[in-house]
Amino acid sequence: MSTYDVVGIGIGPFNLGLAALADPLEDVDAVFLDQRPGFSWHAGMMLEGATIQVPFLADLVTMADPTSPYSFLAFLKETGRLYPFYIRESFYPLRAEYDEYCRWVAARLDTLRWGRRVVAVEHDAASDTYLVTAEVADDDGVNREQYRTRHVVLGVGTSPRLPSPLADLAEEAAGTSGAGPVVHTADYLSRRDALQASGAVTVVGSGQSAAEVYRDLLEDAGTYRLDWVTRSPRFFPMEYTKLTLEMTSPEYTAHFHGLPTELRDLVGREQRSLYKGISGDLVDDIYDTLYRRTALGREVPTTLLTDTEVVAARAERADDGGTEYVLTLRHGQLGTTAEHRTRAVVAATGYAAGVPALLDPVRDRLLLDDQGRFAATQDYTVSSDARIHTLNGEEHSHGITAPDLGFGPWRNSVVLAKVTGREPYPIERRIAFQQFGLPGGMPVPDGGAPAGTARTAPEGAR
Repeated sequence: MSTYDVVGIGIGPFNLGLAALADPLEDVDAVFLDQRPGFSWHAGMMLEGATIQVPFLADLVTMADPTSPYSFLAFLKETGRLYPFYIRESFYPLRAEYDEYCRWVAARLDTLRWGRRVVAVEHDAASDTYLVTAEVADDDGVNREQYRTRHVVLGVGTSPRLPSPLADLAEEAAGTSGAGPVVHTADYLSRRDALQASGAVTVVGSGQSAAEVYRDLLEDAGTYRLDWVTRSPRFFPMEYTKLTLEMTSPEYTAHFHGLPTELRDLVGREQRSLYKGISGDLVDDIYDTLYRRTALGREVPTTLLTDTEVVAARAERADDGGTEYVLTLRHGQLGTTAEHRTRAVVAATGYAAGVPALLDPVRDRLLLDDQGRFAATQDYTVSSDARIHTLNGEEHSHGITAPDLGFGPWRNSVVLAKVTGREPYPIERRIAFQQFGLPGGMPVPDGGAPAGTARTAPEGAR
């Protein structure tokens, strides 16, 4: 059995970008495994006209290697769309266009192995390598393949997350004949017709996905009722100001990584609107659509509720014999509760990372925090030997750059430097004008005063 330098598990945009950057390197022998039959990116949210929320430079490779043949501009040139994109005068590719670009790159790489479901990663002490076991289904059944590697790169991504009331409701709905759908936005497009046919749809959650689903359903609202419930205090727009965008930088990532765990969790929650908010154009479009549809006294059966959380949910038999979902809502500021009735629910409640079960055989080698999450080092390793790496599994430790498409090539440059012992792609370590810590600052121990400082009031303040 040959030994690879890298085995990548999962082929989303981040591991696909790593494969593209590794492709021309003669000292990196890599292979990437995914259980799907081919590349697919957020298929349930490929709404017509939707764009990605980062500029085209945030492709798979450009921020690491602008000369790469796998860039978005190279894709446009080869497909005869470079000039139309130029004339369009928008930095933001269509979401479907970005997905097509990724498929174009995937078709040009011979290091990708589809239809491989990785079931285990083990450490071989004799050779000090890792054995990655994958199941492959064919006409003869399910067979197993093993890949020996020095480094493992996890690109398994995140999984749809449902808060417990909606998770319980989805399970109940699945077992109820004739009930309307309760779906996560990850499955929205495939269930859109059923949602509209239900007669009443409630979108739960905030952020871009919730807004896109609400806007998509709004055009035909009237043939069904449409409501939007979010626990956010308002419909937050994403912040695109340039000094704020410097927080997607190596310097801020290092600053965030150096904070205590409890403080990182608090700051991370406070920063969600920076990358989980709604594009300003979409917010305005929703308002303009509501204005247009309600002009001249026309009514649209819709309600938008902010600072409102779903705290309980149940299914009930409706008067017409169908199934109604009863959501118990609680208002954050007022503390009041009320029941809201609907026939279908779309949960735009985000995604969560976790430690995949396939790592159970090497769990004793993993770096985990006291909550059981990856305790990723600053250079994205999650094992004691610094040879298991994570891509987009480190938001809690590295902050807002973890899911950022534009930061993916930088992170992949760091991973490849660990693999090769050199910098095949120069790593830009300082790109921000601002500083995120206090220059010359001293650490503050428990109690609040800097180390070595007497805890007395300043002279004249007594």
